[in-house]
Amino acid sequence: MHRRLFFPWLLRAMARPALGLVLVLAGVGPATAMAELESGQTASPRRANFHQEKPSADARHVADWVVDSADSAGMPFIIVDKVDARVFVFDGGGQLRGASPVLIGLARGDRSVPGIGSRKLSTIRPEERTTPAGRFVAALDRSLGGEEILWVDYESGVALHRVIATLPKERRLQRLESAWPLEHRITYGCINVPVKFYDNVVSPAFTGTSGVVYVLPDTRSVREVFGSYDVGNATATAERQGGSVPGSSP
Repeated sequence: MHRRLFFPWLLRAMARPALGLVLVLAGVGPATAMAELESGQTASPRRANFHQEKPSADARHVADWVVDSADSAGMPFIIVDKVDARVFVFDGGGQLRGASPVLIGLARGDRSVPGIGSRKLSTIRPEERTTPAGRFVAALDRSLGGEEILWVDYESGVALHRVIATLPKERRLQRLESAWPLEHRITYGCINVPVKFYDNVVSPAFTGTSGVVYVLPDTRSVREVFGSYDVGNATATAERQGGSVPGSSP
């Protein structure tokens, strides 16, 4: 965790339900999608493009829903699949920019302990080291040590950043290469990615813009966390045409 003493006020404002409307009015969001919602026109389902990657069913479900519902309002977005220990980075149109293994919190769980972001690492018990699930408006910033990071959940002190391998006994670099997802559980809650992946994919995708990070749950269902729907079925079409775009989860 890399907690700072301040945080851009813009991120908190953008986390509000009015985000999509504000961005569309500003010319940033997917105006075509919103026009379809308002007019009630029938439109083909929109899906994320994973190219050659083979995501889990939940990762594909959420990514397709994000694109079809315009939930990220045209901003880049990231899917963090805790169960499979994988991360997928997309541009605002739902085209995959890159995928990678990740390291996540040591403990299973989809919520953070209240106040954990302001505690010393030495006081955080193993069972409290969770990576919270949910929808988070994210932006690049600097850690206390001056390293660039992508803030995910500031209140809980959770960021996505380059892997930290200063303690050999933790075997973080080896864990990233492991095919066993449980081996990827080692952090205090932050999301670690390979250095080259951060530098070549994450940082460029979020430079000059904010985005949305969707952390998939490991103890709850994705529909419960995000209010998502299966893209392409009749219910999804009715919801989108009726203008009901699910917002962020608590």
